[in-house]
Amino acid sequence: MMSPAAARSAVLSIGALSQRTGCNIETIRYYERIGLMPPPPRTAGGHRSYAKSHERRLVFIRRCRELGFSIEEVRVLLDLVDGGHYSCGEVKAVTDRHLEDLRAKIADLKKLQSTLATISAACNGGQVPECPIIDTLYPNTD
Repeated sequence: MMSPAAARSAVLSIGALSQRTGCNIETIRYYERIGLMPPPPRTAGGHRSYAKSHERRLVFIRRCRELGFSIEEVRVLLDLVDGGHYSCGEVKAVTDRHLEDLRAKIADLKKLQSTLATISAACNGGQVPECPIIDTLYPNTD
């Protein structure tokens, strides 16, 4: 059983939770609104009172987001964890789908990079009003 002093120290305000996790206060509120974070109990004065479990969950969400997982992918991972009956294979399947999406985005970015490099190389950066970059982006429809 937790002592009263330990119980008090385990309770975090939203500001303290934000500082400990590096997550913006408005983002924490947003995660609560969309159901990624469970609503915390409130003090008599109406302030949110977060526990260590909230902190752990928020760090998990933040790490997922830093790795580029979408909100929906994070929701799927949390649903697996919350259900308590997940397998490593289920988690891997979500991760592998995300990895494929990232690979596709990287390929698209490489194409964009090549296109921009090509049109930029066609411009000498001079002071004349004619610009091959603008001509490429804003073609004449005559």
